[in-house]
Amino acid sequence: MTEYIEIRGARENNLKDVSLRIPKRMITIFTGVSGSGKSSIVFDTIATEAQRQLHENFSLFIRSFLPRYPKPEADSIENLSMAVIVDQKRLGGGSHSTVGTITDIYGVMRLLFSRLGQPHAGYSNAFSFNEPQGMCPECQGLGKKVGVAADDFLDLSKTLNEGAVQVPFWSANWELGMYKASGFFDNDKKLKNFTKDEMDLLLYGKDRKFKAKFGGNTINLTYAGIIEKIERSYVRRDIKTLSERTRKAVEPYLKPRPCPLCKGARLSQAALASRIGKWNIAELAAMEIDDLIPVVRANKGAVAAPVVRALVERLEHMSDIGLGYLSLDRETDTLSGGESQRVKMVKHLGSSLVDVMYVFDEPSVGLHPRDVHRLNELLGKLRDKGNTVLVVEHDRDVIAVADHIVDVGPGAGSAGGTVVFEGDYAGLLESDTITGRHLSSQLPVKDSVRTPKGNLAIRHAKANNLRDVSLDVPAGVLTVVTGVAGSGKSSLINDVFVPQHPDAVVVDQSPVGTSTRSNPATYTGVMDDVRKAFAAANKVDAGLFSFNSKGACETCNGSGVLYTDLAFLDGVKLPCDTCQGRRFKDEVLAYRVDGKSITDVLALTVTQALEFFTQKEIVRKLEAMRDVGLGYLTLGQPLSTLSGGECQRIKLASELHKKGNVYVLDEPTTGLHMSDLTQLMTIIDRLVDAGNTVIAIEHNLDVIRRADHVIDLGPEGGSKGGRVIFEGTPRQLMDAPGSLTGEHLARGRSLAAV
Repeated sequence: MTEYIEIRGARENNLKDVSLRIPKRMITIFTGVSGSGKSSIVFDTIATEAQRQLHENFSLFIRSFLPRYPKPEADSIENLSMAVIVDQKRLGGGSHSTVGTITDIYGVMRLLFSRLGQPHAGYSNAFSFNEPQGMCPECQGLGKKVGVAADDFLDLSKTLNEGAVQVPFWSANWELGMYKASGFFDNDKKLKNFTKDEMDLLLYGKDRKFKAKFGGNTINLTYAGIIEKIERSYVRRDIKTLSERTRKAVEPYLKPRPCPLCKGARLSQAALASRIGKWNIAELAAMEIDDLIPVVRANKGAVAAPVVRALVERLEHMSDIGLGYLSLDRETDTLSGGESQRVKMVKHLGSSLVDVMYVFDEPSVGLHPRDVHRLNELLGKLRDKGNTVLVVEHDRDVIAVADHIVDVGPGAGSAGGTVVFEGDYAGLLESDTITGRHLSSQLPVKDSVRTPKGNLAIRHAKANNLRDVSLDVPAGVLTVVTGVAGSGKSSLINDVFVPQHPDAVVVDQSPVGTSTRSNPATYTGVMDDVRKAFAAANKVDAGLFSFNSKGACETCNGSGVLYTDLAFLDGVKLPCDTCQGRRFKDEVLAYRVDGKSITDVLALTVTQALEFFTQKEIVRKLEAMRDVGLGYLTLGQPLSTLSGGECQRIKLASELHKKGNVYVLDEPTTGLHMSDLTQLMTIIDRLVDAGNTVIAIEHNLDVIRRADHVIDLGPEGGSKGGRVIFEGTPRQLMDAPGSLTGEHLARGRSLAAV
């Protein structure tokens, strides 16, 4: 007999008394246009209440250390299980957190080395760079130190006599001449021909005595290598004690560099000396996971068997979800949102818990069409273990594996908030909802492509896994850069192309700040112009019309609400008695423009504001928001209440009103419904038709079909990628041998708007 999660009268955000029965121990996928209310049901209602009720089981003392969740606006929510939320938030953790530590895989590897490593270095803590027993004493386990690089001070093509040592902030000739006078080197030998020992002495040597002649006198000197001398003088002391002139000269050369002792491996010398076969633990952690699996599996014997089995199982989970190109030493804060989410998934695959409610937020983000089936298999495994799986998703292929589908709409914002369909995939295809209509349609392949107006060159790109890539990006057209995850797309564009073209307008995947004090008007810059308009009309200070500045209500400091802290109990949030939630002082609300106060203006939707304002700058920015499909948002709606798709589009709108010749869009379809794609392509086409160059990094097949030029990287990720395997039109890509993107384009499958 099927059990159900039962929701009655849900009213969070834009929900309109939604009542639902969601089957437990099945995959339920929530669909609908961006801003329709999917996340309000799944995250703000179901997941929030599940977490709130779980935390109520703890003592008041323990709860004081846990996040506090408000009770959702709903009449009743019943039959919930413990919730595990796997969202798109990027993994933080800094330099001490890696893929290996966050997934606990590195912990199993440490155990393996503590048992099999020779010479024996100690227990598993001896192999941890986060423990005093295992960390490198020089860098405290970071793998890097602030220092200088030899390349900045040496010309390897010259000899010492020709001036190979070039340190700009050494003014005295004797400092530069000391290396020639030391007698330790062949002064007529080019530095590129120095042996390793000679170069180490030149750079890092110390405490060696020698005699040298200066000014006709022989003096006794103590030798210090170039890097040793610079670090002794400027790095190992408080640089603030130096003169401002010296600081300005030295600081550009002080950057994080690999630790000179552990060479970036983070570990103590004892840990690095311990090996299994020919590998130490740092060398294994630096391998790509797909290459690491057979190395680990090769360890035989009764002692190793259970540890090897557990380690291989976890590594295979990483490979199965499409992350085989990562290494265990990859820092977590360098992962994309999609990679972060899949790493979080792996943590739960080995769990023996059942009857858990897993909540996923667009897990197909960043996945190539080739890899979507891997995600579907993972969702199926979680369900088959007796868990309830709830997914917010736009991807056609993911939606197709649902046991139950809830389509929310019909529109976005105030035009949404209702359930327009419940049933299976076949029923959704036959329904007359926006999602149902778009599931069976796709944009046509562009045959009439634009003619380039020149080229933007990329030469000898070697960032990350790129293999000396040289190509020309056509100017004045839409170029889409494609390839499987880890193939080198972001490295090519974000790490190589953008630094070479610093004037490019970049719309990347960095999160939109979601403070309650930030709204569409402040984020896009409209509010600055609105304040000026109010100030000019009323001949007062523009700062009065900001609830973050002079105009803020003095009781609530412009937040509109008052928080009552009840110590161990959940705090209470109530509208401010003084401003009634309007956030401004009464005197500010008396000032008006064409009959409206600043609060009235913030209550306007973007569409209404376009009818109200005539100022050129305000209208231009408002049109950008309308053009990305956000005409229904009010100017004062807190960004913290927006969906992921709305945040992505408001970021796009904030950049569109800027003037640039080159636009770089990093997966612009993230969070967008299929029906929003046509609108996105209209915006991009308008930019290109105005004479701009648009470069999009994208997996979405509909976007690829509408490109003028496609650059496909691969063929795989990591070390098996980094090469350009195709350049040309979408039609030509469909017939390109060896291109996984071309193969899926030809099949007509669609990786929908992640």
